[in-house]
Amino acid sequence: MKIHGRHYRTIWPRADEAVEVIDQTKLPHEFTTVVLRTAVDCAQAIKSMVVRGAPLIGATAAYGVAVTMRDEPSSKALIRALDMLQATRPTAVNLRWALKRMHDVLHNRGHDERFALAWREAAAICDEDVEVCRQIGVHGLEIFRAAAAKKSGPLNILTHCNAGWLACVDWGTATAPIYMAHDAGIPLHVWVDETRPRNQGASLTAYELGAHGVPHTIIADNAGGHLMQTGRVDLCIVGVDRVTRNGDFANKIGTYLKALAAKDNGVPFYGAVPSPSIDWTLASGAEIPIEERSQDEVLKMTGRLPGGAVATVEIAAPGSPAANPGFDVTPARLVTAFITERGMCPASEVGLRGQFPAN
Repeated sequence: MKIHGRHYRTIWPRADEAVEVIDQTKLPHEFTTVVLRTAVDCAQAIKSMVVRGAPLIGATAAYGVAVTMRDEPSSKALIRALDMLQATRPTAVNLRWALKRMHDVLHNRGHDERFALAWREAAAICDEDVEVCRQIGVHGLEIFRAAAAKKSGPLNILTHCNAGWLACVDWGTATAPIYMAHDAGIPLHVWVDETRPRNQGASLTAYELGAHGVPHTIIADNAGGHLMQTGRVDLCIVGVDRVTRNGDFANKIGTYLKALAAKDNGVPFYGAVPSPSIDWTLASGAEIPIEERSQDEVLKMTGRLPGGAVATVEIAAPGSPAANPGFDVTPARLVTAFITERGMCPASEVGLRGQFPAN
């Protein structure tokens, strides 16, 4: 996707055998990048949400292994890097998937070839993610096209959190069909949930939609149900961080409530699912570990002051504690369908295995 007319991926290799990423903690107020030279740098970027989104977390972790093999291509260093990176975020399954893939490529190889193999594999993970997201866009476009054909005005889409190109390597999952529909000339408008407490919708989704010229409106998280009740939402589409084999899925906190509102109001609710986000080892969403993040994310907020400076301020009653679960689980029964890189399928084990029978 493009920022100020220049194409960017969210992560890219450098000539000095480091990797560079967009610092998402600075958006939307400042566009800046960070160079990651070590596995520790990559782990910290994941923990602090300099990079975030399940596919991008996996890609960053893969490069974390690669830069480790650049400096110390021993089996001990490999295991140490894998363990450290695995511990950064518990909910998104792409992290475990990418690290297992790196381990499988490297563990029986000679020290002198490990860096080249690791660097190539991390790049392949990134390239494959771009194509997976593009294919989700292609299949989702047909759903959007059919929905738009039934309307006289713009297609109104509601999304939650950020499942855009900033959460992936390029294109995004939930946003890929939005961009393709917009580029195809289909009139549309996106309701963007602010997505408290970190405001990934207001800060990131709105930023990328605006950069691409997609009409959108930021709304408070609690406004979505009202908009559905009053007929101003035609469909919902969200990304996923982990899908269990029965079709339950974890996504950013608040997704479950939007799915309930959509069900109650007869609004189609789609999950955009890249296959690396499917966890075949878990039977249901009750088994997904839910990350508990810092209470400061709830008690404080960062924004731009009238003079242009960016500051973090307290917004809550002094001394009050906060709980901050980062994700919730949406049951499969509330999902109209999943859109994967292979097409549309029911949110069920039968549906998922129909598209990915080898698993």
